[in-house]
Amino acid sequence: MADLAVAAIQMRSGIDPEANIRAMTDLVREAAGRGARYVQTPEMTGAVQRDRAGLQKILRPEAEDPVLAAASSLARELGIHLHIGSTAVQADNDMAANRAVVFGPDGAALAHYDKIHMFDVDLDSGESWRESAVYQPGEVARTVDIGGARVGLAICYDIRFPHLFRDLALLGADIVTAPAAFTRQTGEAHWHVLQRARAIENGAFVISAAQGGTHEDGRETYGHSIIVDPWGRIVAEAEGREPCVVFAKLDIDEVKAARGKIPNLKNARSYRLNDGSKEEAERTG
Repeated sequence: MADLAVAAIQMRSGIDPEANIRAMTDLVREAAGRGARYVQTPEMTGAVQRDRAGLQKILRPEAEDPVLAAASSLARELGIHLHIGSTAVQADNDMAANRAVVFGPDGAALAHYDKIHMFDVDLDSGESWRESAVYQPGEVARTVDIGGARVGLAICYDIRFPHLFRDLALLGADIVTAPAAFTRQTGEAHWHVLQRARAIENGAFVISAAQGGTHEDGRETYGHSIIVDPWGRIVAEAEGREPCVVFAKLDIDEVKAARGKIPNLKNARSYRLNDGSKEEAERTG
């Protein structure tokens, strides 16, 4: 199989979707100009906005969202698969959806994924996040074929839930993804080890485009957009937090080779859980 040229776009999205569209467009054009046929943008490409009232002002239904419209046009113009890592779109009951959309080279939307796991945490730094107060969680895990490879879709905090990535691998994903807006604190602690672990566990490439830097809403994100191979080696990575293009050529046959050497996807077994009581719960491996 010929190498698949891919790119992860690192951004520093602000609160103005139109400005973010311009920044995205420039970086996607750069990636395509270097030969990338699959390009991924980070979580919250359209706006990094932690103020709920401010977010509500810019929310649109998917069919009217300007970020997704621009992405569709770009994919068609450049003849690429363009994966919007996520953007906020209007959902039900005054809630938003944190939605990824993958566009094909004809500009058509091939797949949608709404972030399943909500980032509801309190950090040592004093940061407190309650995504579940704003976003309606997704309920469906999804893969999409991009011509020569199958991509499993996830977003940011999902990376901490290994069973999701195992299920994507069992669906045939050669590449799993976690486009992100990781906080600086959690990124410094866990970003690299989580990306590499998901690659190793599943014998899959991992591509995670990231937000990086200090944003208009005061948030600090970690950056370090990354591409990891099925053996857990870092293929390419952004050096820090500045907007940039991370480019690599992937030999998808490495997925089959890694899974052949360590066939843990095939070797998983069902087992029972016992907490010391007489009752045992069934667990599928």
